[in-house]
Order: sequence, then C-alpha cells, then structure tokens
Amino acid sequence: MSLFNFEKRARSSRRAGVEVLTFAFIALIAATATLAHAAESRAIKARISPVYPEIAKRLNVFGPVKLEDTVNSEGKVIAVKTIDGNRILGESAEAAMRGWRFEPGPATTTEVVEINFPSAR
Repeated sequence: MSLFNFEKRARSSRRAGVEVLTFAFIALIAATATLAHAAESRAIKARISPVYPEIAKRLNVFGPVKLEDTVNSEGKVIAVKTIDGNRILGESAEAAMRGWRFEPGPATTTEVVEINFPSAR
C-alpha cells in the first residue's frame, strides 16, 4: 500500500469518526431536551373529551391536533391555541381543553397536548 492510499484512508476514517461523534452529541442533546420537557409537564387531574364536529365526520376529517395551553398555578387552563392539525378539529379540541384541570404548580406553565380524533368510519 502506498503512502498516498494510507493517508487517504486515515482522512476518511477520521471524517467518519467525527460524523459519528457529531451524531451522538446531537442525539444526547435531543434526549436531554425531551426528558427536561417531560419532567416539567404537569399531571392532568380532569379532562373533557372533545366533541367530534359533525362536518368533520361527514367529510371524514380525522387525525391529531396539537394544542399549546397556558396553565396557571392553580391548574386551570387560561389560554389555548392550536399549533398543529385541522382547523375544524382544533376548534373542538380548544373548547374541550378549556375545561381540563392540571395539578397545581408553583407558577404559570405552558403545556403541549395532542388530542387524536380517530376516523369516524
């Protein structure tokens, strides 16, 4: 094996090693962020099921709706907004979310909740 081929292989394996370390570092950060969010979530004391809108049933609209809700220190939902999902389903999910209650906490928090509307068929 010539010196040139050896240097080429060494550079290639160093690059692969750097890529593996970069991927591992990113995965570690993502796992830590996910665990931190899960630790901050409050337990749900009471939940109200959303009403499946009749128009959504007729049009066979279904799927998940992701909501961002603000919960005060007493556990009451004080603000809700749909951040992902169908608008018709989102309105129904928001109405239900306003009736949810969470465990009391030391301060106002923001919770992200996903409500799934299964296929009506």
